[in-house]
Amino acid sequence: MDLRARIAELMPRARTELAELVAFRSVAGSSRFPPEECHRAALWVRDKFAELGFVDSRLVDTSDGSQAVIGARGCADPGAPMVLLYAHYDVQPPLDEAAWRTPPFRLTELGGRWYGRGAADCKGNILMHLTALRALGDDIPVNLRLVVEGSEEQGTGGLEDFVPGNADLVRADAMLICDTGNAAVGLPAATVSLRGMIDLTVTVETLAAPVHSGMYGGAAPDALAALVSILASLRDSRGNTTVHGLDNTRRWTGEPYPPERFRSDAGVLDGVALLGEGTVADMLWARPAVTILGIDCPPARGSAAAITPEAGARLNLRIPPGTDPREARTALIRHLHAAAPWHARISVRTQATSAPFHTVTDGPGYQALATAMRQAYGRPMTTLGQGGSIPLCTVLAETHPGAEILLIGVEDPHAAIHAPNESVDPCELATVALAESLFLRHYATTGH
Repeated sequence: MDLRARIAELMPRARTELAELVAFRSVAGSSRFPPEECHRAALWVRDKFAELGFVDSRLVDTSDGSQAVIGARGCADPGAPMVLLYAHYDVQPPLDEAAWRTPPFRLTELGGRWYGRGAADCKGNILMHLTALRALGDDIPVNLRLVVEGSEEQGTGGLEDFVPGNADLVRADAMLICDTGNAAVGLPAATVSLRGMIDLTVTVETLAAPVHSGMYGGAAPDALAALVSILASLRDSRGNTTVHGLDNTRRWTGEPYPPERFRSDAGVLDGVALLGEGTVADMLWARPAVTILGIDCPPARGSAAAITPEAGARLNLRIPPGTDPREARTALIRHLHAAAPWHARISVRTQATSAPFHTVTDGPGYQALATAMRQAYGRPMTTLGQGGSIPLCTVLAETHPGAEILLIGVEDPHAAIHAPNESVDPCELATVALAESLFLRHYATTGH
């Protein structure tokens, strides 16, 4: 039986097991969800890969309190290439459960897609690995290592701390980082660019305490108005990021992102303009982008007629490859101070940073992946950027600079990862699993 037919036979099992895995409320670091849920999900992953020959698969504790599943599996040829398989079992919280059309932790089929938190990000990729390996059976022609993370969504860096001190456990010639996806259903893609991130809070202070707006308004400096002025300075009227020192002219050379498709994927309201003077792909993957994530100030409902003495905001700056995160952070902080009106007091606290990442696309692993994707999908593989950050990629590249890092996965623009109504297209799960199994066959002969 060929691989495509074998995977088709395995898909009912994949659905059953994805339902089991989605049922674990494995939200890391949240007081709303007991840590036992993450532990149970980790045990489930460990046991499933142990059944496939990862006889040493086990849980390891990391610095942020999470547990990663690691393991290894040899093949008949000890000199065959080594491939690392990565995914993560932790998920985002469901957010507003009332906004879900289906129960978030019960895998539900609707309109040909499978809905549930983690169905695409990233439990679907765990099932992709399992299905690809089951399709190959005893004929897996490469040596394998496994890492399934438990705090990727939490972003607290447990696995990134673990890797440098345990380099041999993740040593590989090629690393399949399966936490991304395709350009569209049926349009195969490898992600070659990841934006880095600077996450910080800015606080503005102008008064010792609130004062009556009737008695003091007009002369007393308003901290909320000062904050609004600062935030308004971060983009120009076209939506371009205006932080001095950040390059806002770069162009994306990979797969374009048609504006109408982006409007549909992002849910942009009719008549509302897209931001920036570049293409959609330029703005997403080649240029810096600053987002206001939240503001601390008195709410409109129930507010008093008083001048606000202090206000704050949380900002998120995404930076493309080629931009140093330390320099970008310095530039953003300098901009915030310079934009403050009335000599208002400004304080900034950095919450998180991560470096951007760009893959190598001329190695044997990339070529084997391109061949496998073309065979699985019947069309050439394209390249994408991703606005999200995967800090582990940078750590892996620094720890094993000779390894090829390849980013693929089961997501597509309609997967709604991190949002209510997350889903996966089962056809994508099957076809990417096929591509993975074909990749392992091709890489066995080209990856030496």
